[in-house]
Amino acid sequence: MSGWQLRAFHGGIAALMMALSGCGASKLPGSAHSGNGPGSSEPLELRIGCQKSSLLLNLMRANGRLQARLGPEVIVTFKEFPAGPQMLEALNVGSVDFGHAGETPPVFAQAAGVPLVYAACEQSSPQSEAILVPTDSTVRSVADLKGKRVALNKGSNVHHLLVRALEAAGLTYEDVQAVFLSPADARVAFENQNVDAWVIWDPYFAAVERAHTGRILVDGKNLVENRGFYLSTRVLATEHAEVLQSVIEELATTSDWVDEHREESVVFLAELLGMDRDTIELAEQRRFYGVQTVDADIAAGQQRVADTMLRIGLIPRPITVAEVFWKPLHSAKRSTDGNVLVPTDTR
Repeated sequence: MSGWQLRAFHGGIAALMMALSGCGASKLPGSAHSGNGPGSSEPLELRIGCQKSSLLLNLMRANGRLQARLGPEVIVTFKEFPAGPQMLEALNVGSVDFGHAGETPPVFAQAAGVPLVYAACEQSSPQSEAILVPTDSTVRSVADLKGKRVALNKGSNVHHLLVRALEAAGLTYEDVQAVFLSPADARVAFENQNVDAWVIWDPYFAAVERAHTGRILVDGKNLVENRGFYLSTRVLATEHAEVLQSVIEELATTSDWVDEHREESVVFLAELLGMDRDTIELAEQRRFYGVQTVDADIAAGQQRVADTMLRIGLIPRPITVAEVFWKPLHSAKRSTDGNVLVPTDTR
């Protein structure tokens, strides 16, 4: 990536990757394309699913620290998805082993029988998602959305926000016309006023604010937790727990670095997304990381999401989210070198 020097670790990432490039890699056992059995000398391939807005995973992809830590026994690859539901479908069919999504996608996935495990989570960021309406819209409150067309990404974190906001205003989910669109398609529909409102997360939310094409009807404050979750296949969590532990520990180190280097993080994410720095800075001001274990309070919050989705008929059966929480082997150990990326040019 232009403007950045990636720091090499443990003898040099470039040399390590060159050495690995000639090796055959087997998928983690239990995936849709399982290839290695017990005692196999072939390296495992750890496939990580991420979205462009998944800052921590994208930093890890750029700096190569996880690959260096795991060594030649595991080959780390990254696959990009437009949103959490698509990433979890890939996890379901065995295309990825680990990924990142908001609070609602894993609820839909668990209810559909996806063999997932909650490995870790981030802090709550309720104000980083909102219901937006066009600037000149006559809609002034959530109650005014009755009968209106509302765009959202089906099964994403904002699905829960819409339900909670409607119920807080005395409406039901059936009182609006949900229009399921990807973020890119939804923005076009919103700006052309083919929909009356758009429920969206940052940085797309911040981009609309900066463009002055929409205004906030309500954000997630006092309505939702909006927490990012790191999710794994059951196979990775049970048969390769040390690998999963290493991933979580590198995420924790990266999160600590971001907290101390917000400006550099904004530059990195702006270049990655092809968006202006002011938009990313606005988005990052209301986003909180802090990778942590899923505890009882967080479990209760996720169960409320699941119960809400069941009550309104969006998932087919009741689920107990605490049944799929992973217990780490030990508390996450942060790296002490303090280096994730070293900026050499911030133009």
